[in-house]
Amino acid sequence: MKYGYIRPLYNDENCENQLNQLQNCGEIYQEAHGYPKKRVELEQMLMCLQKGDVIVVERMFAIADTTRHLMELLKLCEKDGVTIQFMKEGIRSKETLSLELTDILEHLIAFQTDIVKQSTILGLANAKAQGKSIGRPKKSDDNIQKAISMYHSGNYTLLEIKNETGISKSTLYRYLESVE
Repeated sequence: MKYGYIRPLYNDENCENQLNQLQNCGEIYQEAHGYPKKRVELEQMLMCLQKGDVIVVERMFAIADTTRHLMELLKLCEKDGVTIQFMKEGIRSKETLSLELTDILEHLIAFQTDIVKQSTILGLANAKAQGKSIGRPKKSDDNIQKAISMYHSGNYTLLEIKNETGISKSTLYRYLESVE
């Protein structure tokens, strides 16, 4: 039996891209969230696998959240006689690979990049949901106007403007460019 596994990812929140790639699967298990914990559908799929079954995923990161997790899944599937097929990477877990080291490293780097992107986006979403401000704190408009006035007067050095207003040279120039 061919099983598909998908979950919301940073660049495929509705799983549309993954669904398009896994149309030939007999059954598709879809997680409701993209978080690494409480992956109920993954657990259910792993429990029903039998020898000779194939799990198809769009890419490595769709099924695993860390290299350790990926290795654990590969060992579990090998023990159970199950193959994992990674579509994007063009790899099947039971095949002997004739990849060069650079190809292997490319796949691992892409996997690690996906991990970082997913956790960053989920972290930002959690912070926003909790009402936390995202990004650098804004400078007060009064300080910005004072710094611009001091700069245009020509009576102050950039260091004096910074010490008086707390506005750095690069920030001052950025505001000057947006005003002009």
